[in-house]
Amino acid sequence: MRIVATLTLTIIGHATAFTIPTYKPIIHTIATPTALSSPPSSSQLFSTSTPEDTNNNDETTTEETTTKTSKAEKMSTGGHDVRNASTPKGMPQISEEEMAIQKQFMIHQKSAKTLGFPVDVRTLVEYNHGFAVLCTNSKSNEGYPSGSVVAFAPDADGRPIFLFSKISPHTQNVKKDKRSSLVIASKEFKGPSDGRVSLMGTTSIVPPDESEAVKALYMAKHPGAFWAGFGDFKWYRMEVEEINFVGGFARAGAIAADKYKEAKPDIISEIGMQVASHMNDDHQSSTIAMVEQQIPGLGVSEALITSVDSLGMSVKVARTPKAGDQPQQFKLRLSFPRPAVERKDVKGLIVQMSREAAMFMAAKEAAKEEEVAPAAE
Repeated sequence: MRIVATLTLTIIGHATAFTIPTYKPIIHTIATPTALSSPPSSSQLFSTSTPEDTNNNDETTTEETTTKTSKAEKMSTGGHDVRNASTPKGMPQISEEEMAIQKQFMIHQKSAKTLGFPVDVRTLVEYNHGFAVLCTNSKSNEGYPSGSVVAFAPDADGRPIFLFSKISPHTQNVKKDKRSSLVIASKEFKGPSDGRVSLMGTTSIVPPDESEAVKALYMAKHPGAFWAGFGDFKWYRMEVEEINFVGGFARAGAIAADKYKEAKPDIISEIGMQVASHMNDDHQSSTIAMVEQQIPGLGVSEALITSVDSLGMSVKVARTPKAGDQPQQFKLRLSFPRPAVERKDVKGLIVQMSREAAMFMAAKEAAKEEEVAPAAE
């Protein structure tokens, strides 16, 4: 079942609407002149998500949409309202040129290739640094939640494996009440625009005949875990029943447990940040050129790659709108011309994209010079 809700986010004094589908990244919708009686204010915020192609969304009737919206309301408070007294009045209206750029941006992002929520989450869990916050129901303070930073390693089905001491509070808690959740942030997590996931389920002791298998998985993730040989430590595993994913601002949704289990981690993502770091440190101008080639006129002044996977890159950009003075910062998606299967493919694809972008920028500059030349004469 796909649940649709509406989230309204006001940033720098400008309202922006998002549609939030379950199993789908949130698609940030920008109103066009045909949908508005008057143009929106300048500095309209672009999508902070990396949207999937939504052309294959299921058609729904009005009754179905109403039912789904009603269910979504149980999951949402109705959106964020961050308006305050400091919101400037008399904000200048957006220009036709800026409106055209925003429309072009949305068309580009709608067709950008992404992994999809289930694979995104499995990838985040698989290539995490191996530490997260385990939330349990407190045994000593009944009715209160208890949080503990714990080490974990996922198995082939994405189930977290733990090694708990019998004297730890969280061990005592799960013995009394198996219900628990594990909050995992992406390896590169730096703030609310980065991914995190909450896995909910039941945590129980691993049967003795499976101990050696789970130990091998855990030690591969945590080779320095000398405590694995201590007599008072036992193996535990969470059976995942519910998954809530937040990929950044306005990109969130629930994932069915079976979809999570079926998904496989994206292998390119494991080395993605190494590629991203190199590009950000030495070739940011090439990334800016790639953005300009794929979305002409966007005019970004900064472009930092935040993740790389087999289908493309997520890029955090900064720009100032046409005829505006309010800076914007948001994420966008750049697709690879074809999927990357191994590490050398990523290098080849980025080199190809960089060369094509450089040629585009050179042609653009040459065209500008030709326009200026007659005027000078």
